[in-house]
Amino acid sequence: MNFDFKEIATVGMVLFAVIDIVGTIPIVVDLRSKHGHIESGKASLAAAFIMIVFLFVGEGLLKLIGIDVHSFAVAGSLVLFFLALEMILGIRIYRDTEASSASIVPLAFPLIAGAGTMTTLLSLRSQFYTENIIVAIVLNIILVYGVLKSSSKIETMLGKTGLGVVRKTFGVVLLAIAVKLFASNVKGLFV
Repeated sequence: MNFDFKEIATVGMVLFAVIDIVGTIPIVVDLRSKHGHIESGKASLAAAFIMIVFLFVGEGLLKLIGIDVHSFAVAGSLVLFFLALEMILGIRIYRDTEASSASIVPLAFPLIAGAGTMTTLLSLRSQFYTENIIVAIVLNIILVYGVLKSSSKIETMLGKTGLGVVRKTFGVVLLAIAVKLFASNVKGLFV
């Protein structure tokens, strides 16, 4: 075993920035208002499962079905783009009439364990030991669970106006991340 606290901290910080659970609070609150409640535990476990499985089989799985990492990242950037438009413009593009709650889609995937996270995991695997990445994933998922569980308290603390400002601000940030993810991967589609 090659446990290294410095590696765990580095990978943990990178994943924290990519997952951006603090920035998704407005989306979480919006999903809770649409669906009635958030299944925090189910969403957190599903996201952890998706991330750990993708860490081991992601690149091989994408190659098996004929998709390269760039195509995957571009597709993920488009999902993020539309989520950001929902946040900024106050429109609703994503409709899930079957779901009684928000847990797996769109919370666990693509918000927590989305294309940006998946692409990051593939690049981290080439630089760090797998066991350190797994520990960093688990630590981030614990933090994600805490934020999801306390989303109603955060909503009360911010109020409707504060939440609206945060939502639009993070919508612009999410839009910028989507554009950056798209721009950095679209060239790879034509190589």
